Amino acid sequence: MAAPLRRRNDTGRCKVRSTTSAASSTPAATAAISPIPQNVESDPASSATPTSTPENTPTPTSHKETPTSTPTPTHHSSSSSAAPQSTPSSGDSGSNSGGPSWLTGTQTGDGTYYATGLGACGIVNHDTDYIAAVSHLLFDNYPGYDGANPNNNPVCNRKIKATYQGKSVTITVTDRCTGCQVTDLDFSPSAFSQLADFAVGRLHGMTWVWV
Repeated sequence: MAAPLRRRNDTGRCKVRSTTSAASSTPAATAAISPIPQNVESDPASSATPTSTPENTPTPTSHKETPTSTPTPTHHSSSSSAAPQSTPSSGDSGSNSGGPSWLTGTQTGDGTYYATGLGACGIVNHDTDYIAAVSHLLFDNYPGYDGANPNNNPVCNRKIKATYQGKSVTITVTDRCTGCQVTDLDFSPSAFSQLADFAVGRLHGMTWVWV
C-alpha cells in the first residue's frame, strides 16, 4: 500500500540563492593582485658606481746621481819637477836581452868630424888619433854608468868599427857628442878621412859595430 503524499508547506516566500559559494569560487589570487612596481627614475648620485678613493701613495723622490768629476791631471814642466829622465830615441830601445838595442848588432847613423881636445873620458885627444865621440844618449845611458864621473863611464876606451861605402876604420871611444843622435859618431879628422873626403861633411847611412 502506497504511502500517503506529504504536502509541502508553502509559505509563499522564495529563498534567495546564496552567492557565497560563487564568490568563493573566485581565486584568491584575483582578489589580492600584486601592485605593479612604479618606474622610479634612478638618482644618478645614488646609483653611480662609487669611485674608490686611492690611498695617498707617496710620490717617489727622484735622486739624480751627481757624477764625480775626474780630476784633471796637472802638467808639470821639467823645471818644477825632479830631474827628467832622458828620452830614448829610435835607436835606444831595449833589445831581446833586456838592454839597449845599440849594445849588440850593426847600428846605422850619421858620421861627422870635429876638432879634438880633452874628451869626456878625461883623455886629451889629437886630430891624428883614431878616436870618436858617441852620442850623449848612448854615453849617459851606457850600462854601468852612474852619471857621477864621466871619466869612469864603462863606454870609455871601447872599440868600434865604422864602415861607409866599402871603407872601414876602427876607433876608440873617448868623448861625448851632445849634438848626435843615439847611433851617430863624431870622428877625429884622421879617422873621418879613412871613410870619406872632408868635403862630404856628413856621412848618411854609415854603419858600425862594437869590436
